[in-house]
Amino acid sequence: MEVTNMFEEQINGKCPFETTVKLLGGKYKSTILWALRDGALRYGELQKRISQASPKMLAEQLNEMIEDRLICKTIYPVVPPKTEYCLTSFGEAAIPLLQIMTDYGRSYLEANASEE
Repeated sequence: MEVTNMFEEQINGKCPFETTVKLLGGKYKSTILWALRDGALRYGELQKRISQASPKMLAEQLNEMIEDRLICKTIYPVVPPKTEYCLTSFGEAAIPLLQIMTDYGRSYLEANASEE
């Protein structure tokens, strides 16, 4: 089996690996996707689950993810306005990758628990 450099492959002049890192590598993007894996959440619910994110940072990350078509935003015409965020098919496709990352992190933490 031939091993190629992952940075050599180009699609429309862009590297698939670097694209994945850009899409999921924002400060809270992976955490947002993980929080939405079980269904739509309102902004306040996301803010509670990702309490370390400032409201400004969370809003910026959500807007970037909407622009990248990883999540969608639905605004319901009620008073006060109700806004929900949910995964798109591209966002859902990232969940298995995030599960692998979670499993890897768990293994690392368990293996290094005695060092703390």
